[in-house]
Amino acid sequence: MVHPNTQPGTDHGDAGHEVLAGVLQIRNERLQVLLWQRAQGPHRYRWALPGGRLAATEDVEASIRRQLAEKVDVQELTHVEQLSVFSAPERVPGRRIVATAFLGLVPSNTDPEIPADTQWQPVGHLPATAFDHESIVLAARDRLRAKLSYTNIGFALAPAEFTLSELRGIYSAALDYRVAATNLQRVLSRRGALQATGRTVSAGPSGGRPPALFRFTSRDLQITDPFAVLRPPLH
Repeated sequence: MVHPNTQPGTDHGDAGHEVLAGVLQIRNERLQVLLWQRAQGPHRYRWALPGGRLAATEDVEASIRRQLAEKVDVQELTHVEQLSVFSAPERVPGRRIVATAFLGLVPSNTDPEIPADTQWQPVGHLPATAFDHESIVLAARDRLRAKLSYTNIGFALAPAEFTLSELRGIYSAALDYRVAATNLQRVLSRRGALQATGRTVSAGPSGGRPPALFRFTSRDLQITDPFAVLRPPLH
């Protein structure tokens, strides 16, 4: 007898659980995500997020950190946070698999060692992705952009020390519109998130005043203005 709320042919066995990471970095002045190319089906040759099955003895954050370190050697993550749970019954073929997705950030001045089947891909021009991984990448992008408005999360994208020009480039790439360096300095300084180091870098061949070096006052995530929203300039 079929239960009245059950459709014939539906598998109600226990679902599997995987963890996936949308690891983002500013590279070549663009926001990019770490993807690997599948060598086997389903979705052979499509690009997928790093991750894998959750082990019975670990929680989801320990699992994604372990798998990133083992599979793509990304041990320089400056920030990891849980993004969302993706649980559509048909998100992958076969046995139902629920995914806990994470946002991971890597500073712009590092170049983590990655295997041959793995590449950084621009978020704005993704290749063909496997399963629902494009949706996860875009969710990671949107979370980052939102948090750039009301937290100090820029610390996780930037080097430990940077010029205002470098910081502007990082924010502009992440937000996908040009940010004014003076406005960025004013906003972050007013929130207590940015401070001058008292040091400078060489002015370069064009001469002029040597650019000052800045740093974030904290390299832990903090809400600096809960109601702030960064918006693109009006034209």
